Amino acid sequence: MTSPGRPPHQDLRLVTLVAAGGAVGSVARYLVSLVLPHEPGEWPWSTFAVNLAGAFLLGWLLEALARRGPETPRLRRVRLFFGTGMLGGFTTYSSLALDITQLTGDGTWPAALGYAGATLLLGTLAALLGVLLGARTPPSTFGRLLRGRDDR
Repeated sequence: MTSPGRPPHQDLRLVTLVAAGGAVGSVARYLVSLVLPHEPGEWPWSTFAVNLAGAFLLGWLLEALARRGPETPRLRRVRLFFGTGMLGGFTTYSSLALDITQLTGDGTWPAALGYAGATLLLGTLAALLGVLLGARTPPSTFGRLLRGRDDR
């Protein structure tokens, strides 16, 4: 998939794959924010939800892919599109920082500290649960994404 001697981050095909996944993930995050809106000073449920879900899904994806064996070009494309791109666009630690800043600016320090602590603790646990599930995921899970002998 990459040219000999060219690092993956300079391969336009791989960069485009990450960008496409990021666009999908960002739209999904926006849709969650429409379903779970919050007012200033309130717990930012949408950011909390996407970060926990993203931590779980990334833990699952990376563990499940790692257990398939050495990374092939196809596995790299799956990892880059879904992991780096889609889940990178879906999760939003910049919004986490902004939410904490807004909560502290509104004078709701206990909520800000609780939100930061809960995100870090529960995010870590979500990632761990994802890894545990990924370890139990059969290799056939990725089906047609990885089927075939053509591994370009």
